[in-house]
Amino acid sequence: MDKQQHEALHAAGTPHEHNHTQTKAVLNRLSRAIGHLEAVRQMVEDGRDCSEVLIQLAAVRAALTSTGKVILKDHIEHCIVDAVEEGDTQAIQDLEKAIDQFIK
Repeated sequence: MDKQQHEALHAAGTPHEHNHTQTKAVLNRLSRAIGHLEAVRQMVEDGRDCSEVLIQLAAVRAALTSTGKVILKDHIEHCIVDAVEEGDTQAIQDLEKAIDQFIK
């Protein structure tokens, strides 16, 4: 696919293929985080101490941040490298926007 075709896909909002090497690891991390969040929900339903709930929520947030870092690293190593090789500046702009949202 040449640069013009790639940019046309972005402009049309058409997703294109992304090659990710960490998909299984990301899915496993997300499953663990979901399980942990369900446990926090149960803590709230059981009326557990607020301090304990806050500590567990912090652990869930840290797990999600860590997962985001894995996704970001994989995205840079594969999708962004491919985009740069193809001259796709939109991919860089999209990444910048995503990073801004991720670090809020």
